[in-house]
Amino acid sequence: DKVNLERATSLSSPLGGHIVTGDVDGVGRISRIDKRVGETVMQIEFLPHLARYIVNQGRVSLDGVSLTVADCRASNFTVHLIPFTLNNTTLGQKKGGNLLNLEVDIISKYIEKMIQSQSGSGSRIDRGFLKAMGY
Repeated sequence: DKVNLERATSLSSPLGGHIVTGDVDGVGRISRIDKRVGETVMQIEFLPHLARYIVNQGRVSLDGVSLTVADCRASNFTVHLIPFTLNNTTLGQKKGGNLLNLEVDIISKYIEKMIQSQSGSGSRIDRGFLKAMGY
């Protein structure tokens, strides 16, 4: 089977997309493919536990290909694929019903963890703190 590979980004290089780790978060299923002039729109169904990480204009990786989410619904999202992407990745050979490895943006998972670790710890801002700061 063919796979999508890209050179690793060095820390001194500009980041031109989003961070793709290669760690699969789930599987998506292609529910629709619309071929249009100059692009192909692919609709992907995903499992509910990933919904909180997928947002409009956010980033996902499908079979290792970094893409922008065009439209996100409760259980599916769409991506727009340009001819270069279709011709230079395995996504050009996919058909409706095919399964894809789905990776969500790692930054959103880090943010979620930071928020969860702070919830329940209580705020460090109280009357004493405000008074000490001159309020």
